[in-house]
Amino acid sequence: MSRFVQFSDRGVISLSGNDRVSFLQGLVSNDVTLAESGRAVWSALLSPQGKYRHDFFILKDGDRLLLDCEGGDRMMDLGQTLRRYVLRADAKLDIERAWSVFAVWDMDPAAIGLSESEAKVPFAGGQAYIDPRLPAMGVRVLAPAEAARAALTALGAVEASSSEWDAHRIPLGVPDGARDMQPDKALLLENGFAELHGVDWKKGCYMGQELTARTKYRGLVKKRLMPVRIDGTAPEEGTQVLADGKDAGTLYSVAGSIGLALLRVDPVKRKAPLMASGARLEPAMPDWLTLAE
Repeated sequence: MSRFVQFSDRGVISLSGNDRVSFLQGLVSNDVTLAESGRAVWSALLSPQGKYRHDFFILKDGDRLLLDCEGGDRMMDLGQTLRRYVLRADAKLDIERAWSVFAVWDMDPAAIGLSESEAKVPFAGGQAYIDPRLPAMGVRVLAPAEAARAALTALGAVEASSSEWDAHRIPLGVPDGARDMQPDKALLLENGFAELHGVDWKKGCYMGQELTARTKYRGLVKKRLMPVRIDGTAPEEGTQVLADGKDAGTLYSVAGSIGLALLRVDPVKRKAPLMASGARLEPAMPDWLTLAE
């Protein structure tokens, strides 16, 4: 059964102007020119020191770029940060208040007109695109809420809750913004950006690139975000994880008996017992995630 969810905690920023691509290209971890070629890209904005600040999808909509990003205060912070770097560039940011963000899963993308060669198409007065991270993450829609909901329902999709979306996302090991990655602390490669197509290693310089490159080429990834099965009462999000009584990481997103935890690689490889507030955690790594030797 196909399902969809409307995110209450996400929004859309538009970026227009002749310098929109070159402006963003110098700031983010992925190749923005790929968005100009008709597909969405997942990317991150880092601090000058190379730590995670924001992640978002970038896609083309006519003569502008759209950023599918976290909403609320996080959107305000992203907008303010980007505006600080505009300087003399011909680039203008606006919040697309009339549009909402949806995710659709367990639906053949072809039902919306999407394919490998057509990874982004007009839909419900907005845009639909294939989530570039994993095929199982399905399709995302940016459009007016009522129109998108009606169009998806007409295709046979059933509206789901955010907790049902989490129950789909978490076992896949995919982070949900600042809920799973601490701004100004998290590293991209600890959180799957390399495997989930969030970093382009061939593009030119971007803000914070040095630390990300050094982490890759020196093999400095000592922690990884991964799904865990929870045996016992589910701890609160943000609970410390212990292995042999020592700090082993932090539990972030939780949905019932599953969660996402940032864990030190060493105790995971040793299969040390992992505990969080009295609950036993068992790593359940998806196929795409492998731990460094």
